[in-house]
Amino acid sequence: MGGGGRSSATLKHQNSIENHSKKKRVPHAKPPFTLSQLKKAISPHCFHRSTFRSFSYVLYDLTIASCLFYAAVNYIPTLPHENLSLLAWPLYWFIQGSILTGVWVIAHECGHHAFSDHQWLDDLVGLILHSLLLVPYFSWKYSHRRHHSNTGSLERDEVFVPKTKSSMGWYSKYLNNSPGRVLTLAITLTLGWPLYLAFNVSGRSYERFACHYDPYGPIYSNRERLQIYVSDAGILAVCFGLYKAVLAKGLVWVVCVYGVPLLVVNGFLVLITFLQHTHPAVPHYDSSEWDWLRGALATVDRDYGILNKVLHNITDTHVAHHLFSTMPHYHAMEATKAIKPILGEYYHFDETPIYKAMWREAKECMYVEPDKGSNGKGVYWYNNKL
Repeated sequence: MGGGGRSSATLKHQNSIENHSKKKRVPHAKPPFTLSQLKKAISPHCFHRSTFRSFSYVLYDLTIASCLFYAAVNYIPTLPHENLSLLAWPLYWFIQGSILTGVWVIAHECGHHAFSDHQWLDDLVGLILHSLLLVPYFSWKYSHRRHHSNTGSLERDEVFVPKTKSSMGWYSKYLNNSPGRVLTLAITLTLGWPLYLAFNVSGRSYERFACHYDPYGPIYSNRERLQIYVSDAGILAVCFGLYKAVLAKGLVWVVCVYGVPLLVVNGFLVLITFLQHTHPAVPHYDSSEWDWLRGALATVDRDYGILNKVLHNITDTHVAHHLFSTMPHYHAMEATKAIKPILGEYYHFDETPIYKAMWREAKECMYVEPDKGSNGKGVYWYNNKL
């Protein structure tokens, strides 16, 4: 009885948290504080970039990844029972994918010039790490920089730009159900990242075809085009290495030790980004209302449990990251604690379990529109009524 009572109370508490997180909207009026005031609240050492400390995280992650790779290659095939192998491979895929997502996050920091005080070193490390994960480093660096410059803008943001109701496709009503959401999430988590890079799926609208591999695409300026070639060369070099590995070890071997963990990385990237910028309580703005600070605050910190540390806290310090993107990840938690009292209701943290949040956002955040009868015509909120 006592145990059942505690379980019921815990369940009610969790539901209360989820409902509160869902319904309480972030303020959309101009904040009563400035970026300068937020920066003054943070200890100056939080903005210091340590090359040694940054490299220690690279070494730590790559050491774990190498050990996991060694164990997968040398021990999983020798397990005495086939059932043990069937359990061991998925375990390897998830853990290795999580660790490599941490590597991806460090390369992402390089793109923000948050790794060291030397831009050339940041770009070199970022190019190597991202290329190993089949990410075009410079290509994504520049489009991601524009995302940070235009977060929350319906016209100029670069990724997970929500549709308005009038732009919803005819097929949307057929996907607005449980099977449709399962299908949508499955495609988004497995193919969303490569589709975004190759075809700008879920990205902002350009006047012509946009692709992260095209140096002459509309995403990039003339002075950026040479570096897009460098990014493409990095991807081609890694693909050539994978081709040689397939010839030497076979396709199944490469898929098992590299391909599936990479799918996990891609899935994490899409999920993390989706949940950082998609929430019923978070607004988007058109050009009549948007400004940089309100856009940067239209993001959500989430709790991934133990994975917060594995992913270098990109999950639960995202608001601070959007405000101060050159700050190293190892200072972001301290910075978040410092600015929360000033942000007040403008800070949004949702502790809903990730699997529940993913389903809820997929269900309730189909398009954006202004509130009917509201004076804030340039402020858009998520809705799902078709």
